[in-house]
Amino acid sequence: MKALVQRVCKASVSVAGELVGQIGPGLLVFLGISRGDTERDAHYLAEKTVSLRIFPDSEGRFNLSALDTQGELLVVSQFTLLADTKKGRRPSFTEAAPPEEAEVLFEQFLSYLHSSGLRVASGRFQQHMLVEIHNDGPVTIMLDSKEKHPEP
Repeated sequence: MKALVQRVCKASVSVAGELVGQIGPGLLVFLGISRGDTERDAHYLAEKTVSLRIFPDSEGRFNLSALDTQGELLVVSQFTLLADTKKGRRPSFTEAAPPEEAEVLFEQFLSYLHSSGLRVASGRFQQHMLVEIHNDGPVTIMLDSKEKHPEP
């Protein structure tokens, strides 16, 4: 499972012209779910996301997390994070989990984020979305659940 995390001043997501999620200062999380990912991956990435110290303290150093700043979270499902571009010119997405499996883990990830007490918004799973991002910094970090607990 991969999460591309962006520190934002604000962000929003729309589907077919309808605003479905928006946040103020906090984190925009693009979430890619791989074949073989489990609830353990969702839990690890949710905890890592809310605890990631990428907000500045009074000295401008990255010492504060979304939990510390009460940052808001916007989560957008993005299977394209799993693109394999090693061969040819067209990306392959064979590593992405099938939609029915990915949706369950997407919802579990959201549930873990909600349990943090922070405000959480999301896009709509498996929909074409328009995402407006006001990246702050810019600060963009890639998280991968396999880095914490590699598969046997």
